[in-house]
Formats: sequence, structure tokens, C-alpha cells
Amino acid sequence: MIRFLLNVLWFFFGGFVMGLGWLLAGLLLAITIVGLPYAGAAWRIAGFAFWPFGKEIVSREILTGRQDLGTGPLGCGLNVIWFVLAGWWLALGHVIVACAEAITIIGIPFAIKDLQFARIALAPVGLEVVRR
Repeated sequence: MIRFLLNVLWFFFGGFVMGLGWLLAGLLLAITIVGLPYAGAAWRIAGFAFWPFGKEIVSREILTGRQDLGTGPLGCGLNVIWFVLAGWWLALGHVIVACAEAITIIGIPFAIKDLQFARIALAPVGLEVVRR
């Protein structure tokens, strides 16, 4: 019940807009050949952005027990490119919002989720969002 309430509050106070933003970013990335590897990651983040409570971020390598293109050297290279072009400033934005949310007691759960968004925004390739 608490997860549902937190998800509803999150959704109405920014999650809907954030999710739409990540969906749009994924669509724009999918249009370009260069951005295609990042489109799937953006869509996974969008799903997490709409309803983040009750979900966590894990490496696909840990989830599946084996390495794939996204968790190997190619995924590392893609994450480096992502970090340089977009990841660091997206993560910084989430950290700043998390600091503002953490000022109030009611905002602490939202601050924790924004820190998780900062983590996934730094290097999204090779990560999955799973239900707890």
C-alpha cells in the first residue's frame, strides 16, 4: 500500500513528465543510427521513471548470469560515450533534485529514487530495471 501511494505521489509530482521525457529521448535516439543502442536504455529508464517504487536497478550480467554485448567491452565503451555526451549532466540534475527533496522528511524516499536515477543516468547500457 505504501509503495502504491509513493508511486502515485511520484507520478503526479513529476514522474509522468520525467517518464514522457525519457520516452521522447528514446524515440529521438532510435531515429538516429548512432543513438540506436541508447534507445532501449532510455525506454527502460522511462518505465522506471513512471513508477519507480518497488523496482531496482541491476546489471544484466548479474540478472542472467552471463555476459552479453551490453555488459562486455562494447557496453563499457557505449557507457563512456553516454557519460561524456549526456550522463554526467543528467546525473548531476538528479543529485541536485535529490538534495532539495531530502531537506524535508516526506521527500527522503523521493530523494533516494532520484539518486537511483542519477546512477542509471551515468551509465545505462547493460542495466535492467526489475521488480523487487
